[in-house]
Amino acid sequence: MKQTLKTQLATGAILAPGIYDALSALIAEQAGFDALYLSGASIAYTRLGRSDIGLTTYSEVEDTLARITERVATPVIVDADTGFGNALNTQRTVRGFERAGAAMIQLEDQTFPKRCGHLDGKTVIPASEMCGKLRAAVDARVDASTLILARTDAVAVDGLEAALDRAEAYLEAGADALFIEALRTPEQMQAACARFAARVPLLANMVEGGKTPVQSADALTALGFRIVIFPGGTARAVAHTLQGYYGSLRQHGTTAPWQQQMLDFDGLNTVIGTPELLEQGRRYEG
Repeated sequence: MKQTLKTQLATGAILAPGIYDALSALIAEQAGFDALYLSGASIAYTRLGRSDIGLTTYSEVEDTLARITERVATPVIVDADTGFGNALNTQRTVRGFERAGAAMIQLEDQTFPKRCGHLDGKTVIPASEMCGKLRAAVDARVDASTLILARTDAVAVDGLEAALDRAEAYLEAGADALFIEALRTPEQMQAACARFAARVPLLANMVEGGKTPVQSADALTALGFRIVIFPGGTARAVAHTLQGYYGSLRQHGTTAPWQQQMLDFDGLNTVIGTPELLEQGRRYEG
């Protein structure tokens, strides 16, 4: 599975939708995506009902990842935030996420507690400290096909050139792919691609209403990005749908007006594979 992601990046680009649990991962896999992105923000939204401000823990993300990779075969890129601490914490995170089935592990250079890359008020650790964490991550992984994705949030703090210099240092420290967060303009996106796209997979993060202009995967890959993610769109779409569903149920006292916009009992069981699971169980009956 992990080699598939590495091979995909060596030969082309991938579009990875955001997921936050096994059900969202299963439906995304059924839609035909070649990779999935487990968003730390979306875990905070759905598991805690809270903002992406560093409240989620290592164990919560590891548990979510393990439940997802048990259910789907599609490679998962997982958001490991800051590694949940220093270089030694980062090593524990990498080992745990690798055991849980991650194909790529994303680490960022924010201070702790971190916050969503498209919120204001971010701060970053020294580049030398981040390079140490990346070297620790590379040393901790067991399988070379488990990829390390280095993210810098320095554009918002120190400007584009400083962020590009950080990305260069992170590449030298052993990162397999780069993520320059919250590029503000098409010109900044072009500058990042001009410097790195020919040398290393570069990630574009599409956040609806965020700092970076939202473009299609085709347009972004034409620029030079090889990984395109829409990490939080899933949670935003689900939240919007639930607002409508609950509002309708509260108003009408029945789901009847909403039934054309939802799966029925058999429809959901088909999606999650209930008939196949029951058939499998019958093989073990006495």
